[in-house]
Amino acid sequence: MSELSWQRERLEHNRLARAQRGDPEAFDQLTAPYRRELQVHCYRILGSLQDAEDLLQETLLAAWRGLEQFEGRSSLRTWLYTIATNRCLNALRDGARRPQAAPASDGTLPGAHPVESVAEIAWLDPYPNVLLEGVIDTAPGPEARYEAKEAIALAFVSGLQHLAPRQRAVLVLRDVLGFHAEEVAEMLGATPASVNSALQRARGTMDRRVPPGRDRLSTPLSPAQDDLVTRFADAFERDDIAAVVALLTEDAVVSMPPEPEWHQGRAAIDRFLRNRHLRRLPLRWRFVPTGANAQPAWGYYLEDGDGWRRAGMFVAGVRADGIESVTRFGERGLLDRFGLPAGL
Repeated sequence: MSELSWQRERLEHNRLARAQRGDPEAFDQLTAPYRRELQVHCYRILGSLQDAEDLLQETLLAAWRGLEQFEGRSSLRTWLYTIATNRCLNALRDGARRPQAAPASDGTLPGAHPVESVAEIAWLDPYPNVLLEGVIDTAPGPEARYEAKEAIALAFVSGLQHLAPRQRAVLVLRDVLGFHAEEVAEMLGATPASVNSALQRARGTMDRRVPPGRDRLSTPLSPAQDDLVTRFADAFERDDIAAVVALLTEDAVVSMPPEPEWHQGRAAIDRFLRNRHLRRLPLRWRFVPTGANAQPAWGYYLEDGDGWRRAGMFVAGVRADGIESVTRFGERGLLDRFGLPAGL
């Protein structure tokens, strides 16, 4: 062990001892390095930023109350992940929350859509990039199957919501964070065999949603992709639909959770965008760049009599060959989380 590592370990041990004696300042210092990653962990499992914030606070409260029983048989980080994961599972059980197909205004479901795509996630939120700083650039454990940046993408988080809660937790702990099967079994009060079984089922579902042979999202973007994103946003803002569609991949998808809108392929997206444009006229819109889920994003504003009022957000998925997805979220106070103004 290096001298620096030894000093850090000793400092953490001293803080732990003080916190176990009831020192709240020592507890804050002890848990501060893990708070952002724990909130991201809760977000992956729950799909909601608000729920993730609430469950982080529940986790810290439970850790504070139970700190005297922490014996150091696992690392503090592992212990905190154990609490956070089980709190999330309890919340999912209490809420019995599963994706449900969102009906159209006439009460029907768009039967041409794949089942998993019709079942929009009503509670899905984008996650501000500013809250990912210092989290998604860290190296996962040796057992990890996904890169941290990929595992925060909207498509990945949305896919997780279609898994049973225990499968969801196992896949995140094993394939995203890289915990060993034995560690995950102990964290969940299960056996390694049951953990491996849940993992195989979860992987099967996720691979069907994002086939292994398909290009992964590009993060960070190359200079050429940065230019593509800029041109895409400019064309979108100008309602140059032909230019927008030309920048999409052949299999691109546009969706608007929780609305039942789901359109795949350039022709279908072209028709959809032209229809929405006609419905929005004569209102114009403006885009303000931001970032969500380690992806390009924009808050969009619609003009009114006094200027421009914020109306929602677009998040784009970018691959090597173009824009592969555009997801729209209604405002619902969302843009406050991204520090975007109420008007322009």
